[in-house]
Amino acid sequence: MNTAKVAAAKAALSHIEEGSILGVGTGSTVNCFIDALAESGIRLSGAVASSVATAERLTAIGVDVLDLNTTGTLDLYVDGADESNPMLELIKGGGAALTREKIIAGASKRFVCIADDSKQVDVLGAFPVPVEVIPMARSFAARELLKLGCDPEYREGVITDNGNIILDCHGFHISDPKGLEQSANAIPGIVTVGLFALRPADELIVGYADGRTETHLPRA
Repeated sequence: MNTAKVAAAKAALSHIEEGSILGVGTGSTVNCFIDALAESGIRLSGAVASSVATAERLTAIGVDVLDLNTTGTLDLYVDGADESNPMLELIKGGGAALTREKIIAGASKRFVCIADDSKQVDVLGAFPVPVEVIPMARSFAARELLKLGCDPEYREGVITDNGNIILDCHGFHISDPKGLEQSANAIPGIVTVGLFALRPADELIVGYADGRTETHLPRA
């Protein structure tokens, strides 16, 4: 058990309103959150899941998984991150669920990110930026991403829940996350890029190995 991830996950429970519809992300820290949700006794009207794996975990604990098209705007989205800078701009998509994560984040009034302390960085880019790409555009998109200053690598054997592939972009030192997100998203064939800068987190809950948590708001 990762104490830091569990601590951050449990701290996020205080943001949930009884009877609400919750957006739920994907990843190991989110799995801790779902486990904590099951133990908490909080009753939800349902949840919108960012991946098939998350939907299965939620169903297993008795939460109704809903289609975002039927729910309207969500009050709260809880998800993890692979990196977060002080503005709470994120790199996400290590679990290949970035497109649905970005959709749910955009459809939510509040996005609470949960992470262990290793995910905090001053400048994004040490973790490779995942990019979801339509299969026929793989080589073209890789050439265009190379022009933006990275070394794109095809993630072998991974097909997203949307039927697409992932290119992991190594070597970025991201001084302008919003600008890079816009530039990458403009490349034909790219579904979305795993930069969450245009819609960053509203709050970051950081967990530590000793069980402590800290809450961070975006740096002004």
